Amino acid sequence: MKQGTTILTLDNGYHLWTNTQGKGDIHLLCLHGGPGGTHEYWENFGEELADLGVQVHMYDQLGSFYSDQPDYSDPEIAKKYLTTDYFLGEVEEVRKKLGLDHFYLIGQSWGGALTQLYALKYGQHLKGAIISSMVDNINEYVEHINLVREEALPPSAVKYMKKIEKAGKWDDPQYQKYVDVLNRGYVDRKQPPAISHLISTMATPVYNAFQGDNEFVVTGKLKDWDISDQIHNIKVPTLLTFGEHETMPLKAAQRMAEVIPHARLVTTPNGGHHHMIDNAPVYFKHLKQFISDVENGTFND
Repeated sequence: MKQGTTILTLDNGYHLWTNTQGKGDIHLLCLHGGPGGTHEYWENFGEELADLGVQVHMYDQLGSFYSDQPDYSDPEIAKKYLTTDYFLGEVEEVRKKLGLDHFYLIGQSWGGALTQLYALKYGQHLKGAIISSMVDNINEYVEHINLVREEALPPSAVKYMKKIEKAGKWDDPQYQKYVDVLNRGYVDRKQPPAISHLISTMATPVYNAFQGDNEFVVTGKLKDWDISDQIHNIKVPTLLTFGEHETMPLKAAQRMAEVIPHARLVTTPNGGHHHMIDNAPVYFKHLKQFISDVENGTFND
């Protein structure tokens, strides 16, 4: 398969940035988070998984920094493309256009939601699913992030944040300072300069539509997302990988590991939401063990 960057033309006429790294017979397709993030925390996966013979495929979803960005201010475009169903269908179209089958699918955060949905609808194409830092419903997430900020910030700060959120004044400087504190504790604990940019690469129209202003509030379309009554139908070997200092609740992850028939839960010490960066050696040890076990037929729950 062609290495490096390829621009895919979707059936809808938009273009997606894709990149393939590594050589071998094992294929891993990576779904970034956000929604509206980028592929960038997958960039070293080909190198890390080279000894297993894994080809790593990544792409920026529609609207994200390296791919086409529709005019979401057009209500018809927003209605058509800012939906979970669209992004799930996009995964399947990318799979087909890259010529993948019997592959592993990994999704981080929002990408982990898409991974769950893909395993439910298109599981026949998967060897295994890796759900990285994502639970199966938003209610438990919201409950957890409220606890997180009550533990991380003084009561006066939490009170101030709630006041600003009620008023919808998301650009309030002091509010954003508190968000930065929370991000450093639970999202990007290592704060790696390797993926920093001179400007923001977040596709804010996409992120705002689904999530809201930041990781510690949910005011968008995801606020009602809940497939907890469906995950028992995920039949493929599944790895649940979470940081131990997460925005996502580990209690929910433990429940998911019990409900999904063939699931393994692993956690990364000193890792936040992006624990593949915060503590890469442990993250990749767990990931490589999972892929090896599935390939060798020794995976068990």
